[in-house]
Amino acid sequence: MKWERKTSKNFQDRRGMSGGGKAIVGGGIIGIVALLLTMFGGETGQVIGTVLQQTQTTTETSEPVKTRDLSQEEITLGHFSEAVFVYNNETWAKIFRSSGQNYQEPGMVLFDDSVQTACGAASSAVGPFYCPADQTVYMDLRFFEELHSRFGAKRGDFAIAYVIAHEVGHHIQTIIGTSEQIHQAKQGQSKAAANKLSVAQELQADFYAGIWASHHKDILEEGDIELAISAAEAVGDDAIQSKVQGHVQPETFTHGTSAERKYWFMKGYNSGNINLGDIQLIFNSIQY
Repeated sequence: MKWERKTSKNFQDRRGMSGGGKAIVGGGIIGIVALLLTMFGGETGQVIGTVLQQTQTTTETSEPVKTRDLSQEEITLGHFSEAVFVYNNETWAKIFRSSGQNYQEPGMVLFDDSVQTACGAASSAVGPFYCPADQTVYMDLRFFEELHSRFGAKRGDFAIAYVIAHEVGHHIQTIIGTSEQIHQAKQGQSKAAANKLSVAQELQADFYAGIWASHHKDILEEGDIELAISAAEAVGDDAIQSKVQGHVQPETFTHGTSAERKYWFMKGYNSGNINLGDIQLIFNSIQY
């Protein structure tokens, strides 16, 4: 991706600093469970609040202080992440203006190890996530090495761009009311039915990521879309369950299969038409 330095007042880089506030401590298998439960967003506020804080301990820490210097590579990746975040906001502001609406920008925070959010304290084990309570995307960029080494995604900057665009997609769902609609629709449903609604929400965020990419074809480079697809496929529920437990359980899916995540990202990318990603349409396409 051919990018240029862009800055945002809503972007914070807290890497190389202690988390401050209440930081999640502990680890072991809960790190894997949390990763599977919260990979790339969804109802992250509820997950962090009810899973992480109930299964790991917290400890009070002092105000954030510098703990290490960032490498030049880390600095560059931070600048890249901020630029992608700005590109996303510019794209969605334009889309909203075209329909006579005002776009509310989210925040974005890069962190190391742990972070305190309005959705609760989180460790880097949860992967990148969006907190609807403070409308902010949180990300530990070291996650992407794990995405490659543990889940087989290809290495490359555009995998980061895809994830940022996906998380901003959850912000779009929050401000237009889709997330609340999904939440209400889950009430009284069986676990399997509620999971299917979660899958639709995640696939729409993938679709929105594709919409964003479609608006920037002029700056994409050869191989960028392949990197996005590789990341999307690596975090399909079926792919993760196959690696971790050796079999798949469709009724427990919360994010969609590898094929579905690829399909809806490419649907957004190839069409550039936001109307083709209606949440009911996506829900009806799910066959399990």
